[in-house]
Amino acid sequence: MAHMSRQGQVATGHEALSVLADRGYFSGEQILACDQAGIAVTLPKPLTSGAKAEGRFGKQDFVYEAEADTYRCPAGEQLSYRYTNVEEGLTLRRYWTTACHGCALKARCTPAKERRVTRWEHEAVLEAVQRRLDADPHAILTRRQTVEHVFGTLKSGVGATHFRTRQLRNVATEMSLQVLAYNLKRVLAVLGTGLLLTALRA
Repeated sequence: MAHMSRQGQVATGHEALSVLADRGYFSGEQILACDQAGIAVTLPKPLTSGAKAEGRFGKQDFVYEAEADTYRCPAGEQLSYRYTNVEEGLTLRRYWTTACHGCALKARCTPAKERRVTRWEHEAVLEAVQRRLDADPHAILTRRQTVEHVFGTLKSGVGATHFRTRQLRNVATEMSLQVLAYNLKRVLAVLGTGLLLTALRA
């Protein structure tokens, strides 16, 4: 996502860029790279935790309080910072409280001794993404309306078949030709033949 977004910056000539993507592109490292390049990303976070599916509180139900560097749980308890470790190159901070054993909501929270929350060192960047999504919940619908019909049209034009060529280089060429044909048809539909020919001669 970061690579394509930076190409978008170059193509448009705008350093400050807003990017909409679907949840399949969610990656903390990619979002951080976009943020560092001045690109504001909006995309939903995949719900990979089994807690929500099992009817328990998810991480999103715990509120981070930056000044105290603690999390407030749904029962109002404060989960304090305990230690930091590194997993798969990510620096992660761990939080929990010892008040879980006497909590009336424990059954809705965790089957473990206490509920632990993990915070990435750049979690604030991901929280900014969520705030943008909360402020514009229709953004993803806009992305679908803008992008998905393109793929539908391409599939319709090619038919329900596999690529006719083999090997990555050949398939990439075949796909590029399909996209070029689509773009030309769109330009003709939007601008008309006269303007397109004028632009081609320039």
